[in-house]
Amino acid sequence: MWWRIRGISFKSVASTGALFFSLFPSHCAAAESSPGHSSKITEVVEQLRGVQRFNEVSISPDGRWITWTQLSGSTGGVDLYLLDRTSPAAKPHPVAVAGNNGWEDESNVAWAPDSSRFAFLASVDSSEQRQIFTASVRTAKARAISDLKGYVTALRWSPDGKQLTFLYAEHGGGGGPLEAVPARTGVIGTDIHNQRIAVISPEGGTIHQESPERLNVYEYDLSPDGTRFAAIAAPGPADNNWWTAQLFVLHRNTAQMKLVYHPPANRQLAIPRWSPDGKHIGFIGGLMSDAGFVGGDIFVISGTGGEPRDITPESRNSPSWFAWQHNDELLFTASEDGGSIIGTLNLETNQSTTLWQGGEALHDGGNYPNFAVTPNGRMSVAIRTSWSKAPEVWAGAVGHWSQLSHANDNQQAHWSKADSLVWNNEGFRVQGWLLYPENYDPSHRYPMVVSVHGGPAGERSPAWPSTHFDMSVMAGLGYFVFFPNPRGSYGEGEAFTQANVKDFGGGDLRDILTGVDAVLAKVPVDKDRIGITGWSYGGYMTMWTVTQTHRFRAAVAGAGIADWKSYYGENSIDRWMIPYFGDSVYNTPQVYAKSSPIDFIKQVKTPTLVVVGERDGECPAPQSFEFWHALQTLDVPTRLVVYADEGHSFRQPKNQVDVLQRALAWFDQYLKAST
Repeated sequence: MWWRIRGISFKSVASTGALFFSLFPSHCAAAESSPGHSSKITEVVEQLRGVQRFNEVSISPDGRWITWTQLSGSTGGVDLYLLDRTSPAAKPHPVAVAGNNGWEDESNVAWAPDSSRFAFLASVDSSEQRQIFTASVRTAKARAISDLKGYVTALRWSPDGKQLTFLYAEHGGGGGPLEAVPARTGVIGTDIHNQRIAVISPEGGTIHQESPERLNVYEYDLSPDGTRFAAIAAPGPADNNWWTAQLFVLHRNTAQMKLVYHPPANRQLAIPRWSPDGKHIGFIGGLMSDAGFVGGDIFVISGTGGEPRDITPESRNSPSWFAWQHNDELLFTASEDGGSIIGTLNLETNQSTTLWQGGEALHDGGNYPNFAVTPNGRMSVAIRTSWSKAPEVWAGAVGHWSQLSHANDNQQAHWSKADSLVWNNEGFRVQGWLLYPENYDPSHRYPMVVSVHGGPAGERSPAWPSTHFDMSVMAGLGYFVFFPNPRGSYGEGEAFTQANVKDFGGGDLRDILTGVDAVLAKVPVDKDRIGITGWSYGGYMTMWTVTQTHRFRAAVAGAGIADWKSYYGENSIDRWMIPYFGDSVYNTPQVYAKSSPIDFIKQVKTPTLVVVGERDGECPAPQSFEFWHALQTLDVPTRLVVYADEGHSFRQPKNQVDVLQRALAWFDQYLKAST
């Protein structure tokens, strides 16, 4: 989940004083918005700040009870809500947590098999130490059953209802490389706290760690008879070794992990799930640049090992989640054609049946679905969002949902409409989203901003925008906004996702440029007033693009990469690069050099704003300094803004808003929208 920024953080942080520091040459004008637009920028951003965000839906096994988490507007924490779906008069109410001091942060609901109670993780003070809580559906009052000291995640209830299982990094931190990296002093690389499978009684008591200490477990599943774990694991450190993780089976109480599948370098693993009869393990395998941003093909392998069978070969979509319905049938979600689908897949015939398809996203940020279904597949709950509707919670039979929440009913779009645009380039079918300006008039010519998503294994789906560097808001200032999903993205099948291997900035940039041509042929965009932007991989593509073409008159590079060669030794997750570049930089420096913007820096003429977090471990700040320093030396209009204490994903709401406002103002200065 690391190269693509999720819509909003559900991790609360204490407010700080200094938000950022800014570096810019004396001869560069500050990127201030035009007088007529400063108030409009404030209006659009403030409306986005008012969007209520939902996350982590769940449904009880009997289909009666539904939960979701919701950002608390009063405390900045996260509240857990419970709703009786079968009662027409029922209203969602927050789960009461014992020991609550006015601030709480709840997540990861796990249901008891009999649907009578549920467990979840929560912290009740700003220390962020999470504990395991349990609650009865009759009272919705929860109590803590653990005294954990370390990072905890992936809470599950055992099939027999007698145990709770979870992943636990004792005395360790967590959250992944999206978070701000700590100061690196002393002896580096020796403090490793692996995440292990742990077990506790629902009534509390002693915690027993079952997986071996030498392996970090990223995901797991307990077999239906409760005797074995399927686990995706690798030696620590956790943040860097996910890209080399393998599939293991752990027999209970032995602490012995048997390797059942060692994937090739270009296939990362996600979502291990036992079949109902306990004979097979399903998983999603594919080229994934970020843990938690899932896409690939669905595979099935014997629980004793062997070669897995790809049951979605040559698929034109990218599965992101699945659940077994029967021994020979799966229910799955996938991204396709810029939107989402839910379908079933028969393992005997490899034939799929689409149950629902729409131009929307079953999530609110990221691509891992906020979607849950009962074991029999009859009832489901989802967070639905699109360009036409802000996120809300819906429930019912798949594709026949009813809206449960109405927190965002009053939200209004700041764009006229959104089109799914499809074009062909070099044998590839490419899709993107085009937002029309607010109050669109076809007789006018408009500026446009091209926004490239992170990843590269990611996509821009039709989700309602947020304040975290989402350029959708430019439509409210009189711009077209174009979100291409070039080769390397999800949504067109695994071959498409792998098509930019050893070719960063090659075919993917040509896809983007031909997409811009397709936009120009469709709508009245002024070809001399087009800008480009992106965050993470999108930030790299922005830096790269302005070294390759002068088509763009302004650029904003968020958390970008200027030099792949130096980046290899600076970032905290270099293992992700091997599947994409084929080898380390020390063995094949020429592959890294050919895609490095700094090697072509003297060709840049485009005014470029550069923004980054001070403690970004994924795309370290020195990369932004290097790019900015070069532009400054070459007298290209530029500005660098470094945000204090932020990591790859900005967590301070004030910083999220500030970087967005600066980006909007930069484009407004150089592209000069006239409306």
